[in-house]
Amino acid sequence: MKILVINGPNLNMLGIREPEIYGSLTLNDIQEKLLEFSKDFEDIELEFYQSNHEGDIVDKIQESYEKISGIIINPAAYTHTSIAIADAISAVNIPTVEVHLSDINEREEFRKQSYIAPKCIAQVKGLGYKSYFEGLSILHNYLKK
Repeated sequence: MKILVINGPNLNMLGIREPEIYGSLTLNDIQEKLLEFSKDFEDIELEFYQSNHEGDIVDKIQESYEKISGIIINPAAYTHTSIAIADAISAVNIPTVEVHLSDINEREEFRKQSYIAPKCIAQVKGLGYKSYFEGLSILHNYLKK
């Protein structure tokens, strides 16, 4: 099964950006760790995508229709603003897990609202890079049913 891992705006700045919140790993570090973790699931192939542009993320989700088994998405700031990304997830009907490095419910008030989560099978937050591991495990179990 092919899993698309989408990362939204500013996640390309991980390792530099607010390490006290997001940790010191770069996005590439996290992707390498997720690739290593995915070896525990012999039937998974990962594809990674990052964009700072909402429309590009929408396009990538739409392009995944009938090509991808599942999506893991860290929509970053678009979590709280993007009805377009939520609608794209709904439109393609691909099982999706929303992940966040930090616990968005423990941060600023505006970060507590997710437009993406209601379109997903699960939301994982606050586990640092291991949020991606948990997201992949949830998605794999869901797809195996």
